[in-house]
Amino acid sequence: MIHSLFLINASGDIFLEKHWKSVVSRSVCDYFFEAQERASEAENVPPVIPTPHHYLLSVYRHKIFFVAVIQSEVPPLFVIEFLHRVVDTFQDYFGVCSEVMIKDNVVVVYEVLEEMLDNGFPLATESNILKELIKPPTILRTVVNTITGSTNVGDQLPTGQLSVVPWRRTGVKYTNNEAYFDVIEEIDAIIDKSGSTITAEIQGVIDACVKLTGMPDLTLSFMNPRLLDDVSFHPCVRFKRWESERILSFIPPDGNFRLLSYHVSAQNLVAIPVYVKHNISFRDGSSLGRFEITVGPKQTMGKTIEGVMVASQMPKGVLNMSLTPSQGTHIFDPVTKLLSWDVGKINPQKLPSLKGTMSLQAGASKPDENPTINLQFKIQQLAISGLKVNRLDMYGEKYKPFKGIKYMTKAGKFQVRT
Repeated sequence: MIHSLFLINASGDIFLEKHWKSVVSRSVCDYFFEAQERASEAENVPPVIPTPHHYLLSVYRHKIFFVAVIQSEVPPLFVIEFLHRVVDTFQDYFGVCSEVMIKDNVVVVYEVLEEMLDNGFPLATESNILKELIKPPTILRTVVNTITGSTNVGDQLPTGQLSVVPWRRTGVKYTNNEAYFDVIEEIDAIIDKSGSTITAEIQGVIDACVKLTGMPDLTLSFMNPRLLDDVSFHPCVRFKRWESERILSFIPPDGNFRLLSYHVSAQNLVAIPVYVKHNISFRDGSSLGRFEITVGPKQTMGKTIEGVMVASQMPKGVLNMSLTPSQGTHIFDPVTKLLSWDVGKINPQKLPSLKGTMSLQAGASKPDENPTINLQFKIQQLAISGLKVNRLDMYGEKYKPFKGIKYMTKAGKFQVRT
């Protein structure tokens, strides 16, 4: 299974390595660095890289590459899912998953990785089980450990490890019993020059924060469960019940966890919440070009679009840009040729626009293609697929919990071609 794990930062330095079955030399990462050089962006590095004696499987998150080394053939998604689980665990333990934070807590990182894999095979990957095995670092605990020489490793085996529901510890008690569910959807789309949709799909997740006393049994039903396609569940979900009734029935883990992730790929079901009007023109023999873009809402069910960011990689021939935004701030970097416009909220009564001219190299020919526009945005209290939770019920306990559902749509890779 997994022999080694290498953590590589944005500048290509291996700042942490962990070996389970046998020590694999760092030189194996040279194949990874070659693939990284060939990729235009960090996100475009192939997730699976074959080498003469190993396979390298990687994920890129928080500006860090997590590279697993395997020697035998295994399902790649199995390893990739495990790497994502490692990142989520670090985030849960340290608040943020960054190079600095990992280096500051290197002892805890090694202890957690030792528990997550046993001889290269996944063992304990549930966050609340790991927290019973390895206590999360606190300032007080760090000071005590430094003085006494003790570690963060717990004294006894987690209660959940011995039960039929290994993801939940026994004897959980809370003064306030509450269950919150976040439905978060990311829309990936490519829009062509005329405004038609070339491709559009939604990646959705339901994240939960459940703090309930005892051993509750929850059921979650949807208004329109048929929308959900290609669904991946947390192990706590009873799959047979979902298959027959399209109802989620589960005993939840304690604390934060991802209940399910899903995919909506049918073009007719994906509503595009924003549009971009653009007029970007270059003329042969002229040292000036025209640049105009306007961003507006579309199919948002009356919800406000906020956190709008527009970025565009301009052609090499553009020396500078003189632009005036109707709202927000913009920056053009003459070295990297990257234009960034921080729009903020979109007011439908007064649409934000960015207009002006581009200074081009004298005598240079017209660029072969117009730049593409990349968008980032967020819409609160809206699931763009139309997914809605119908009701949440609890069985097995007598108290009444406080329940809350929140929806959010945000842009994934959202690209407009000009």
